[in-house]
Amino acid sequence: MKKSTNIDNRLYPVASMIIMTLLWQIIVDFYDVPNYILPSPADIMAALVRDRSLILSHTKITLYESFVGFGFSIALSFILAIIMDSFEVIKKALYPILVISQTIPTIAIAPLFIIWFGFGTLPKIVVVIMVCLFPIVISLVDGLEKIDRDFLRLFEAMKATKLQTFFHLKLPYALINLFSGLKIAATYMIMSAVVGEWLGGDKGIGVYMVRAKNAYALDKVFASILVIVLLSIITIYIIGFIGRKLIHWK
Repeated sequence: MKKSTNIDNRLYPVASMIIMTLLWQIIVDFYDVPNYILPSPADIMAALVRDRSLILSHTKITLYESFVGFGFSIALSFILAIIMDSFEVIKKALYPILVISQTIPTIAIAPLFIIWFGFGTLPKIVVVIMVCLFPIVISLVDGLEKIDRDFLRLFEAMKATKLQTFFHLKLPYALINLFSGLKIAATYMIMSAVVGEWLGGDKGIGVYMVRAKNAYALDKVFASILVIVLLSIITIYIIGFIGRKLIHWK
């Protein structure tokens, strides 16, 4: 029964997307909307198929920037979270800075990274790190904080070292929060790399999108948006799958 309910829940968003796509196609066809104003889903799919090799080559660059930046974000988050959990003074000093960093518009600071690091992949990776770091590190710190004090006292009574306490109690307990943060960061991961590509570069799906926009080829713009959405959804699904396997004891 539970499995059937889960399947039903997944069908609702799929059905809504199909209905909205059909309505979109009908409205564009009925009112004969020009392609340069609003392309139909059929035009978008045709552009995706027609430019598939070019889109694929640009997408590979964006994925490289996204996952390298995401990997560095996870590594830095673990380092910062462990330091902040171990030293209350450092936590009080860094927490407000992390919050303030999220108030800086990405589109405003990305050009600075391009000036400092050039037009290659490095500035885009830095943008991804800047965007993804906050949700991961804050989720991990909150997870480390929420551990039951009785468990901590039990480990102290058993003479466990700080390292043993971290790996056998704190880290497993914090994994639930960590994967929530990873899912949030994954929703911004590819988008932040694309924003960096918008502002400077010669490769990447963001560059492809800008060139298509300048040529008023909105079918290609929507095709690239579709690619970004699909990649983000797949990434979130993979993270959720890994999370369910690692925290099956939850």
